[in-house]
This record gives sequence, C-alpha cells and structure tokens, in this order.
Amino acid sequence: MMRFEYLVVLFASAVAMNAAAMRFGGWSPIKNINDPHVTEIANFAVTEYVKRSGAKLKLEKVIKGDTQVVAGINYRLVLAANDGSSSNNYEAVVWEKWEHFRNLTSFTPVHA
Repeated sequence: MMRFEYLVVLFASAVAMNAAAMRFGGWSPIKNINDPHVTEIANFAVTEYVKRSGAKLKLEKVIKGDTQVVAGINYRLVLAANDGSSSNNYEAVVWEKWEHFRNLTSFTPVHA
C-alpha cells in the first residue's frame, strides 16, 4: 500500500506543476514557430490588418511568439512582413476561441 500512496503523491505533484506552467493569464513561449497552425494565425493577422488598414503587406515569416490561455488562446507573434519595397517587423496579437473564431486584437510595428 505504501508504494501506491507514493505513486499518488508523485502523480499529484506532476499535475500541480503542469497546472502552474499553464496558469491562466501567463504567457508561454511557442516551442515550434514553424507549426502550420502558428503560420495560419500569422497569415490571419496580416490579412485582417490589410483589410482594416488598406496597407499592402505580405507575411514573410514568424520570428517568435507566445501563447496565453484565456477564454480561448491569445497568440502574440512577432512577424516579418513586406510592403513591396521593404520588410518590417510587427507584433500581432490574435485571440482564437474554438476552432475558427479569431479576432485581431492588435498589430503594431516593432522598432529595433
């Protein structure tokens, strides 16, 4: 019986550590910025910004990103986009809820 109790305590500790890592409100780095879903979110951000602003931008690549667990997931991405004459970096925040509900929360230039 002692071995079973040890396993229960070990399992409970692992669950608690994982829950702390995925706490609501905290930002966590995206481990694979080349994931197709991350690219899809970045394309959505650029396309939505172009619709709203009339700018002529095309996504080049995702540079880095973080996620935040909320009522859905916030994606905070730094991406490179080209306007036809030069490439610039932007920070985009996209809120995704369910599979296909997305909202561009912000899209701002990143100044080095």
